Amino acid sequence: MDETTTDPTKDLTNDVTGQAATIRLWHTLAVRDAPAMIDWLRAVGFVEHATYRDEDDPDVVVHAEWLWPGGGGLMFGSVRPGAAVDNPGTSAAYLVADDPDAVVDRAVAAGGTVLRPVEEQPYGGRGGSVADPEGNHWSVGSYQPG
Repeated sequence: MDETTTDPTKDLTNDVTGQAATIRLWHTLAVRDAPAMIDWLRAVGFVEHATYRDEDDPDVVVHAEWLWPGGGGLMFGSVRPGAAVDNPGTSAAYLVADDPDAVVDRAVAAGGTVLRPVEEQPYGGRGGSVADPEGNHWSVGSYQPG
């Protein structure tokens, strides 16, 4: 990525890596195509904290921990025999974002599919939903319960 390109995670890496020790709830995913999912997560705005790959096949992720700026964590690994989570494409999560329109735009540009367009919600904030390339459902909104 050149200097003129806007990278939504460029200045966030140092801000979020220290938060991993404070996260007490981690969403989990099993993925079929770890390299493609990593590209999608990075494009959407997740920041890598740790990724452990199979020594014999680096496309296989044994365990990964990625962080959502502002709070929240995601653990995932490749579908493989003996994996703790084995339900690819069936998970769902809600991401709180200051600009949900931008997050959904990045998700779609990286290969996601709009499930619900971003719009004003009756309970407050703007929100919509996308499916990642594996079929997981990601709701994205500015509504922060509180």
